[in-house]
Amino acid sequence: MNGFSSITEASARLEAAQYLPSKDISTAAFLMDRLEKPVLIEGPAGVGKTEFARALATSLGRELVRLQCYEGLDESKALYEWEYAKQLLYTQLLKDKMGELLVGTGSLQEAAERISQSDAVFFSRRFLLPRPVLAALLSEKPTVLLIDEIDKADPEFEAFLLEVLADNAVTVPELGTLTAVHPPRVVLTSNNARELSDALKRRCLHLFIDFPARERELAIVRARLPQVPAQLAEQVVTAVGKLRRMELKKAPSIAETLDWAQALVLLNADTLSAELVAQTLNLVLKHEADVEKAKPVLHALASP
Repeated sequence: MNGFSSITEASARLEAAQYLPSKDISTAAFLMDRLEKPVLIEGPAGVGKTEFARALATSLGRELVRLQCYEGLDESKALYEWEYAKQLLYTQLLKDKMGELLVGTGSLQEAAERISQSDAVFFSRRFLLPRPVLAALLSEKPTVLLIDEIDKADPEFEAFLLEVLADNAVTVPELGTLTAVHPPRVVLTSNNARELSDALKRRCLHLFIDFPARERELAIVRARLPQVPAQLAEQVVTAVGKLRRMELKKAPSIAETLDWAQALVLLNADTLSAELVAQTLNLVLKHEADVEKAKPVLHALASP
């Protein structure tokens, strides 16, 4: 599938992938594809940052490769590892050849030099185990590389990413520089747990995604859950909007809006009553303190 030819086409193809973008999101998708630049998406948890990457991959006909970031993530988990067990197996299988190689050596130093000449055999791509970043670069099929929650990784990890983002290449000391077969479309997401480096930001387009406006969220519910009665969908979206305006530990995400609406349908609800809100509020609010804070306004949440 070809890339986006316009913002309008980007919007239409994202919608066809079950993602309803705002104009800002469609514009970022179009530009990152045409400029072949990474996009850094920031915003609160649950606004569709990861889902954007999935929809982008679908809309561009690319495979999605995901790297989930966490504290302590290093290059070996993100880039590659050597399959030492496989190397050891080959050593055992080739031990006779190794013996022949050492015939005539008169010292340990000479033997070591002979063996070192065979390093290329054991440090070749047949023993290389690609992790997500290298897998995305070396894939024979075009990919979207999702580097999810980059703010959870250590700052040092960002420095490693700079070569990948700038050159679509990585350097493996034993093999040299490996360049992308097809430059991946790279999506980085951040929940703003920490400030990211200026060097990383300079290499990326920037997109901030906030919780959607009421009409867009209602459209998302109707597109994803057409079985939800119209009045119930409107009440759920309105109630979630009221909850987000409260000072909560964790505001409800779009995914929780969808879960709530789907659960209410399973309970045969046509409208949202205060009693139903009380019974199902734990689907929307994930901290007991938030539930207790919302209980006094149950009737307000249930009102249209």
